[in-house]
Amino acid sequence: MDRQGDRRRHEDAWWRELYEDDGDAAARDTGPAEAARDSLDDRVDSAFRAVGQAAGAGSVPSADAGRGAPPESGPRPESMALPAADPGALDELVPDTELDGAGYGTFTLRAASLRGEAARHRGEPRGDALLTARFGAGQHALVLVAVATAAPGGGAYAYGGTHRAARDACHWIGGAVGRSYTRLAEDVRTGNRDALKSGLHRLADRTYGKLRAYAVEHGMEPEQYTAALRCLLLPADPACRTRVFFGAGAGGFFRLGSGVWQDLEPPPQEDATGGPAPAGGASGPEEAPVDTPADTPPWPVPGAPGPDTLVPGAPDVPDAPDPGALLPDLGGTVPGLPRAPSGRPWQPPYEPVPRTAPEPFRFRAVAARPGDLLLVCSAGFAGPLTEAAGFGSRLAARWTAAGPPGLAAFLADVRLHAEGYGQDRTAVAVWEGTEAAGAVRPG
Repeated sequence: MDRQGDRRRHEDAWWRELYEDDGDAAARDTGPAEAARDSLDDRVDSAFRAVGQAAGAGSVPSADAGRGAPPESGPRPESMALPAADPGALDELVPDTELDGAGYGTFTLRAASLRGEAARHRGEPRGDALLTARFGAGQHALVLVAVATAAPGGGAYAYGGTHRAARDACHWIGGAVGRSYTRLAEDVRTGNRDALKSGLHRLADRTYGKLRAYAVEHGMEPEQYTAALRCLLLPADPACRTRVFFGAGAGGFFRLGSGVWQDLEPPPQEDATGGPAPAGGASGPEEAPVDTPADTPPWPVPGAPGPDTLVPGAPDVPDAPDPGALLPDLGGTVPGLPRAPSGRPWQPPYEPVPRTAPEPFRFRAVAARPGDLLLVCSAGFAGPLTEAAGFGSRLAARWTAAGPPGLAAFLADVRLHAEGYGQDRTAVAVWEGTEAAGAVRPG
């Protein structure tokens, strides 16, 4: 019993020595107390001090030093809301942003389409659509770029799903061009401007006829399911520098050369001057002017829409309608949005836009020069480019500094802020090089 008592008293003395005040020295020898003070915050502060000294940043200011000033913060996150989704039609969801690029022959292509600030805030789908497609291979390939902007229905794109009209317009014109790309590519290379103009006019007629038929079938007015459409044909043959623009409705077609923007589409008042347009092409004059109503049939051509496939040797008149087919009433109006005159504010696409006059079919063949930049864009991008102070000059400086940008850099350029312009933006830029398209600067 005495031995057990002595052992118990010895153990009690050891525990008192470890945890009481006079046992601090022994406790420090064991190490855990010192490690406990080495918290995660201490280690993070130590790492910041080491990194700051290595980069020459000096000592890290104390917490009290900057207590009087508000802490610095990064850019505020964008106010973005997703559009409402239909569980039975998830394949119809439109992404917020689309980005694409390619290089063929002597040109480098960059394309971007993004939802505007207003649509992001309201949770509305993007009303712009973008299509980039290559038909064929090798030097016989033909690249099509289509940009479309849906006409608002009742003040919002979400009305009746009218934002889908832009996608349908791109897909339908793309399918029609793809089925006829062999003849189109040959006409572009040989400078057969008359055949290109009449053929593309018929393909566009067919596309707008489908849009109107869809609107009638789903109980909508034709003006509620339509879109402004602008397209560019780019042959991959490096020996051919002819670029063909066509479409109808609002938007822009520009050339950037020597740091200066040139509008390749004349103001609306010049469309009524009349007079025949000279033929142009790969071997003709530098470029052919935009066609006028004097040599362009009224839009759309009365009667049935033309075929969506170009057949060599076929007449330039629409085929006879099928008596059993239900044809849409094309009437005498032109689908699309009016192009805002210079100096007048561009109306946001989510507000109803008054249609003051029919839009003619627009066609232009341009002989691109080395160093040029061709730009096809929607009205949401043409507005700030032509009217916002400093917007065009900033883009000109960015896009002429060191050649074509990478995809990420191009998207950042398209997103440049312009006060008062919150529409969807779609822009397609084509850089013309002196040699075959190759490496570009990283983006």
